[in-house]
Amino acid sequence: MLAALLAAAFWLMFASTRGWPVSTTHSIVGALIGFAVVGIDVNAVHWGKVVEVVASWIISPLIGGTISYLLVMSTRKLILETDNPMKNAKRYAPLYIFFVGFIISLVTLFKGLKHLDILLTGWQSLLLALVIGLATSLLGWFFIRRIQFNAEENRDFHYASVEKVFTPMMLFTACAMAFAHGSNDVANGIGPLAAVISIVRSGGEVMQHSPLPLWVLVLGGCGIVLGLITLGYRVMLTVGKRITELTPSRGFCAELAAATTVVLASRTGLPVSTTHILVGSVLGVGLARGIGALDLRVVGNIILSWLITLPAGAIMAMFFFFTLKGIFG
Repeated sequence: MLAALLAAAFWLMFASTRGWPVSTTHSIVGALIGFAVVGIDVNAVHWGKVVEVVASWIISPLIGGTISYLLVMSTRKLILETDNPMKNAKRYAPLYIFFVGFIISLVTLFKGLKHLDILLTGWQSLLLALVIGLATSLLGWFFIRRIQFNAEENRDFHYASVEKVFTPMMLFTACAMAFAHGSNDVANGIGPLAAVISIVRSGGEVMQHSPLPLWVLVLGGCGIVLGLITLGYRVMLTVGKRITELTPSRGFCAELAAATTVVLASRTGLPVSTTHILVGSVLGVGLARGIGALDLRVVGNIILSWLITLPAGAIMAMFFFFTLKGIFG
């Protein structure tokens, strides 16, 4: 397990220095595959699950990109390409905000509360999400109605005032997706460590379920924050600037599409990666403006990094396994 942790960590750090938005989940999976092959047996790997992971390379960006494309087209038709964009932005923004509150609530209710032993049925979660969505929409309407059209700002950029409407909405969706993404990545990162601690505490016995010490969660949380501060900006530049040009309205569409895809995947059991979903959503936003709006060289590098993540994690895990075995016997 230590070999798997080291392999995933080294690959993720290398990818981050290159600005590649690779999946933490896939890095861990690849490392575990490599460890299982050399440490246990080839048959110990559930290859059917590996096929599902590979399928997510296509499923995740495709769904996220499709939804973000439709959202961008809706903002064009309802707001941007109308006679009075500012008026229509204020009219339809509460509707978009409702979807934000509704979708983000579903993400939390479906994926987060079960770990707190709060069990809600599907209908209860849906009803609670509707209430939260309506409350969020009302709060958003209260603040958005104060935004005024500024002729001076719109002289350089025709939609400057309209984009102001989307700015707080984008910030909310970005924070919510960071919460969902971070919780998932911490779980993936500390999973092998939790297994090691469980084996040590049980005297070498492998247990299906074991209590997770709080300090392990704190360690994982601190690690993800430290990584964000030191190397995260490189990945931010790739997703936020290099794939395509993003404005608050486009960023909002990408984030909302990613959150929607996470909800759909969590309820249907689709094998998806949150990282791939978000990148696919940004690609969908770019495609809505035409293929020329995308930097195809950057897109190609991202796809290549996705393809080599599993084998890279596996090979590194094998290397660390034999290295540690040679050192400690």
